[in-house]
Amino acid sequence: MARRLRVEADGGSRGNPGVAGYGALVRDVDSGALLVELAEPLGKASNNVAEYRGMIAGLGAARDIAADAEIEVAMDSKLVVEQMSGRWKIKHADMRTLAAEAAAIAPAGTTYTWVPRAENSHADRLANEALDGV
Repeated sequence: MARRLRVEADGGSRGNPGVAGYGALVRDVDSGALLVELAEPLGKASNNVAEYRGMIAGLGAARDIAADAEIEVAMDSKLVVEQMSGRWKIKHADMRTLAAEAAAIAPAGTTYTWVPRAENSHADRLANEALDGV
C-alpha cells in the first residue's frame, strides 16, 4: 500500500494584489505526524496566486518525501480546489499556468478537498508568518 500524505496549504495577500505569502505543511495520513512546514513571502501578488503557490510548494514537498505517495490536498480556497478538481474552468492565464505547474507535480489520483477556514488554521498561521516576515 502506498504511503498517504496530506498537503494543507494557504496563501494570502494584504491588498489584492499586495504583499503576499503562503504557508504549507505535509502530514502522514496514517500516523498524523507533521513532516514538513513551509512559509515563504512572495512579494506583490494576488490572493489566488498565493493560494496556488502554497499548494505547489506543499505538493513539491510531498513528492520529495515519497514520490509514489497518494496525496490529498486540503485548502480553504474554494477556487483552487474546484479548479484543480476540474469542476471550474480556469479563465485567468496566470491561474492556468499555476494549475499546470501543480498538475505536473501532483501524482495521478491526487484529490483536492475544500475545508472550512477554521480547519486550515495551521497553514493559515504559516502564511501569516510569511506575510509578517517571521
